[in-house]
Amino acid sequence: MLAETAYGKCGVRLVQVMRPGDHHALKDLTVAVRFEGDYDGSYHGDNSEVLPTDTMKNTVYALAARARIEEPEPFALMLAEHFLDHNPHLRRVTIDLTEHLWGPVVQGEREHPHAFVRRGPETRTAQVRLDRQEALIRAGVADLFVLKSAGSAFAGFKRDEFTTLPDTRDRLLATSLTATWRYDAGTAYGPSWHAARRTLLETFANHASESVQHTLHDMARAVLDALPDVCEIHIVMPNRHHLPVDLTPFGLANRNEIFVATEQPFGLIQATLRRN
Repeated sequence: MLAETAYGKCGVRLVQVMRPGDHHALKDLTVAVRFEGDYDGSYHGDNSEVLPTDTMKNTVYALAARARIEEPEPFALMLAEHFLDHNPHLRRVTIDLTEHLWGPVVQGEREHPHAFVRRGPETRTAQVRLDRQEALIRAGVADLFVLKSAGSAFAGFKRDEFTTLPDTRDRLLATSLTATWRYDAGTAYGPSWHAARRTLLETFANHASESVQHTLHDMARAVLDALPDVCEIHIVMPNRHHLPVDLTPFGLANRNEIFVATEQPFGLIQATLRRN
């Protein structure tokens, strides 16, 4: 018997250019749509209730053409409500948005009116899960690369016969941060997103870290303390190791200045904090 089913459309690329005057505005999104509902018949050859995934793609473009996309969360909610209203066999729809961030090219002290530069690899994320009772709205940031060259230690850890890592009170801490937070109710999505991102960065920079876990916890705690409309936050922090290079074969001393950045293997730390 069928236990669980879902279907949808992924990787829908949408770029919206708004031209209210001389200064243009750009939104660059990747959209994913996921349907869950009474579609078991399609797995036995009956497609009568199946909305084609090509129609899902077309709907993204059609609804984007009706209104300017100010923030990703309201656009995701508009998509979800449209699909739920027009598909009686649909029980739950999930919309995932990734916003690829662009900013205007700056010439001296002026922003160019219609030339843009990509702010990669960081992206802004949003998710709406809508059923016939409630909506769950999440926002986040992905691939936010950060590094601190002081204020990070790792010592006093468990040791066994295979442990070779030395204690350190002074190491580089680098990560490609992914954070996702859930809103308790409607909010001003743009200001809240910028405030959460700013809180994450400021806490990372100023925290006296005893481990990645220690810093992750205090970053998440700071977001919950700063934003009352956020009820839960999940953070993933891979430890992007920067290892001191042994310069003694060259007759040189490494004054904690020369490192090699490694991709693999890496530590992976994650946690979810929520309000009591």
